[in-house]
Amino acid sequence: MTAEDLDLWVDAARAGGGWAFGQLWQALSPAVAGYVRGRGAPEPDDVTSEVFLAAFQRISGFQGGGSAFRSWLFTIAHHKAVDAIRRGPALRERLTDDVPDDRVVTSAEHDALARLGDANVRTLLDLLTDDQRDVVLLRVVADLSLEETAGVLGKPVGSVKQLQRRGLARLKRTLVAPPVTSPASGAIAWVR
Repeated sequence: MTAEDLDLWVDAARAGGGWAFGQLWQALSPAVAGYVRGRGAPEPDDVTSEVFLAAFQRISGFQGGGSAFRSWLFTIAHHKAVDAIRRGPALRERLTDDVPDDRVVTSAEHDALARLGDANVRTLLDLLTDDQRDVVLLRVVADLSLEETAGVLGKPVGSVKQLQRRGLARLKRTLVAPPVTSPASGAIAWVR
């Protein structure tokens, strides 16, 4: 996806071109889902759908090109993820109690590997403060600029730079530090 493609798709979507909505979804939904998942929102695929639904419902009033659309989309994603975390899994369970589960069954191996990868990333992200995590996810997963990230979070660019620097430094210290085995329990711990 190029910047020109994104500009074209946003203009076409604003004019009501259904094909352009599909292109925007295909190009941007993986990054939105990654951001929402990294924030720890329950049911990240559902939240991602909510983000795009909200964006597409309001796109006729949106002003700007592709870059501005990405920033706007991740602002919506940020708010939807916060809302989903606040609602928690209890609401989700109440809403889906009577809904039959027609999901495709995957292999146990696939599920285990997916959970292991998600758990490792989640463990690393949990080492960061909420603000550091948001900045790192928006900069790395969403590929937003410092200015765009600042706009999404409502923070000054200088604060975003500091949060990114500190967050990445903490992750680096954790990833570079050798594991240490606790003599008492034999468990592995990471030196921070």
